Amino acid sequence: MKVVALFGSPRANGNTATLAKTFNKTAEDLGADVQTFFLNKLDAKGCQACDACKTKTDHCVIKDDMAKVLESVKNADVLVAATPIYFADISAQFKIFVDRCYSYLEPFETIPKTSRLKTGKKFVLITAQNRGEDMFAEVCTKYRMIFEFFGFQETHLIRGCDLRETDALKTKNRQDLIDLSKEAAKKVVKPVG
Repeated sequence: MKVVALFGSPRANGNTATLAKTFNKTAEDLGADVQTFFLNKLDAKGCQACDACKTKTDHCVIKDDMAKVLESVKNADVLVAATPIYFADISAQFKIFVDRCYSYLEPFETIPKTSRLKTGKKFVLITAQNRGEDMFAEVCTKYRMIFEFFGFQETHLIRGCDLRETDALKTKNRQDLIDLSKEAAKKVVKPVG
């Protein structure tokens, strides 16, 4: 099973990354092949609205680091998307990826609008925020729906709330969230062997 993990935080060892690394380690222990991209380190442009992916080819034509990410996600069984919640939404780094996913959709003349991705992919959304559970739940709902539109059929959510410090998972002893990441990996990854 191939897992692609996208780290959307500029902090390589912050709360979001810690939850994603926990998921990845558990998935690897179960035999998954995990490929990780730190989006903040990529040289990537946002969607240029050129529509070449609809009129000239079946993929995004921008030649930058995001092209490899898009191809890896296309070939993955599981996408792990880890993003902090900044200003009531996903990080800017992750938004670039989401916008470039437009290339996964068939031309709009296709009725119904369909995804070019193979069916059966799983989506794991990991978020971390400094506010309580009553804030920003709609962000998770919105991106779950977007990725369902791209063809992902099974979604798992790991939502870290009240994580005010960069290393709050450690300093506040939030073992509940670490355990949730491990359990999600066990649900998503089929053990090899």
